[in-house]
This record gives sequence, structure tokens and C-alpha cells, in this order.
Amino acid sequence: MKSTFIRLGTASTVLAALALTACGGGGGNPGTNRPGGSGNGTTTPPALGGTSGTLNVSLTDAPACGFDAVNVTISKVRVHQNASAADADAGWSEVVLAPPRKINLLNLTNGKLDPLGSTAVPAGRYNQVRLVLDPNTGAGMANTVTPTATKAETTLETPSAIQSGVKIASNFEVVAGQAYGLVLDFDACRSVITKATGGYLLAPVVTVVPGTANGITGYVSTTFARDGVVVSAQQNGNVIGSTIADSATGAFSLSRLNPGAYDVVLVGTGHAAAVIGAVPVASTSGTTAVSTAAAPIDMPASLMRTISGTVTLLPAKATVTPFVKMMQTISGGRNVVIQARDTGSGGSYAINALPVAAPQYANYGASLPLTFGPVTPVQGVGGYRVDALATGYATKSVTVVDVAAGDKANVDLQLTTP
Repeated sequence: MKSTFIRLGTASTVLAALALTACGGGGGNPGTNRPGGSGNGTTTPPALGGTSGTLNVSLTDAPACGFDAVNVTISKVRVHQNASAADADAGWSEVVLAPPRKINLLNLTNGKLDPLGSTAVPAGRYNQVRLVLDPNTGAGMANTVTPTATKAETTLETPSAIQSGVKIASNFEVVAGQAYGLVLDFDACRSVITKATGGYLLAPVVTVVPGTANGITGYVSTTFARDGVVVSAQQNGNVIGSTIADSATGAFSLSRLNPGAYDVVLVGTGHAAAVIGAVPVASTSGTTAVSTAAAPIDMPASLMRTISGTVTLLPAKATVTPFVKMMQTISGGRNVVIQARDTGSGGSYAINALPVAAPQYANYGASLPLTFGPVTPVQGVGGYRVDALATGYATKSVTVVDVAAGDKANVDLQLTTP
């Protein structure tokens, strides 16, 4: 699902499952381990004792921007009850993959899971997860990307801090004698940074999503899907989960969403965007369908434009990467994200595939098919609001950028600390 570095996934019968949302490729067998033990290539969970539960680790993914593959090689997953525990502290439980697995995360969209292994863990509340990656050493290419433009597998620079373990804040409880489901979602789109000097840098963005497989499903027409349709579940202008519709069947699944109402936004190259308002997700397992294979969602053709510029941080911080969102405000004051991604090195960005045509809107209803109609955004047809965000800085916006007549360059924003 959702939609770009690491996402952790699990089924309802497991204790805690970790899922990555980027892309990569490879094979290998998942390892099953004692706390602190080594993988043996099996997937049978350890017997539950009176003071322990079982942790099952799996992977899932969301779409990546501009890549055919994003490969990561995973050597182990570690968990600890203390959020401040250091690498060498006692109390870690871990699943060790022996040998480490190079995994194509782009094969895991639409709710697919790739089990990594299981381990018994002491009962209690866990507040830290660490995902440990293999380094790129010698001629090896443990972590790589394949840009869509070049089709060439390229090394993904992986800083030593990431190799020692991507630290993921968490808060889940393992009950003695029981299994519990936890999913961590890796945002590949925001986790691969294009360097100004050439090459690519890994900067993982990870969030926690529910372990239950409830969510939103549907179909788009194969004509709409063939150029890649990104489907996202949004709340108040924030993307909660995303995926890519299957190019052959048009099917999509936004799985593991918290109960609530979501705006579903569909964006495909060469077409107007589609927005479905207030799609409900229940607290129990199960999915809400917004379309069927017999009556898939299709959108009219549209010219596409690009908005580009630079986001400057004052004061500058090399460890902070700005994030840019292309927004439109439509029916009922809904703010929806049409495109979004991190800036590259130096804060530069260029976001393309922005439809000029008015978005098509439909209120959700249980009776399908839904009826779509064009709506004029507050920003005008072909107009966008550009938001720039960065951790520790105040958000800034350009209220209206009009691309109806052509691409817009030099849309620059300056972010300052509050």
C-alpha cells in the first residue's frame, strides 16, 4: 500500500509483523529465531510459553516514484521494550535472516506480504523496532534502485547509521501466550533521494499501520491503468496509504487502514484525477469496494504539466529533507493531494504528471457504480496550491500556481524555524 523506505506488514494471526514499502528484488528463505538467535530458514513459530508471545515479521510495500525497482537486503529485525535502548544494550529480541534476503519491494503492493520469520519474545509493551540492512560492499549490490528512465540497476547509497538499524518508534503490547499483529509501512517514494552530484541516497521514512487487513478495494479501467494509476487514501490533505493499480487488471487494494472515513484519490498519467469523498473503513476486518471489475473507474484524458522550484531551509540543516505537496481544494472544502514527494539534494524539485483538466468527484455510496462529475477547484481549473514542509520548520504555501497554459518553474519557497 501504501503509496514510497520501509513498511512492515502482518496478518491477523501473527503477533507483530513488520513491512517495508519501497522496492527491490531477490529471494531467500525467511528465518525463525529465538530471542537473540539465528535464522534457520523455517517459518514455524516457537511454542508459546507462559511469559512470552510470538513475533512474526513480514514485508509489504507502497508505490515508488520513478523507479521500476528499489532493492533492499535485510539481515535482521530487532525489537526492544525500551524506546531509548542502544544497540549493545541487553533485552533485544531479533529475527535473523540467514542468509540475508534481497527483496524487491515493488512486488509487494496492493496488500501483498512477504514473511521474513518468527521469534518468541517476552510479554510486555514494545517501544522500539530496528530494521538492519546489509551494506553495499566490494562488487556487491545489496541495496539498489532501477530508475524507470534508464532501466539500469544502480547502487543505492546506504549510510552506516541505516545499516546498523533503522530505528522505528512503535508502541505495541505482546500478551503472554498470544500473537499480535503490527504493520510498519515503508514509504519508498519519500525514501530514495536523488543526489545533486548524481546517484541515489536511502533516507527511510517509516510509519505504523494496523495489522488487520481491512481497507478499500476497487478497479480502474485498463486504459486508465496502463500508464500507472496511483491510488491513495487521504484525510485532511494527508496521504495515509497508497498503492498502484494493477496494469493488467486495474485492481487495487488499500489495506490496513485505521477505522474512519477517507477521501480516495486516483491519479494516472494523461488523465484527469478522480476523487471519491468520505469512503468508510470499518473497525472490523473487511473491505469497502468503490468499484467493480464489471464497472471500473475510468477518467477522461487530460494534458499534464510540471511545477518546479527550490525549497530553502533557514537555517540550513543537512539532515533535513523538505517535502512538497501539490494540492487542490474541491467539493466541501476537501483538500486533496494530487502529487507529492521529497525534494532532491539542494532542495530542488520538479513534480510532473499534474492534470490540467478539472478533477472528477463522486460522493461514496454503497450502490455501485459511483457517478463522477467535474468540479472546479478553489484554485481554478489547472490551479494548484504548493505546500512545502520539513521537520522542525513552519509549513509554507504558494496559494495558487496556474499550469493551465503551461509548466511553471521557479516556484520557490523558504522555510524557517517557528
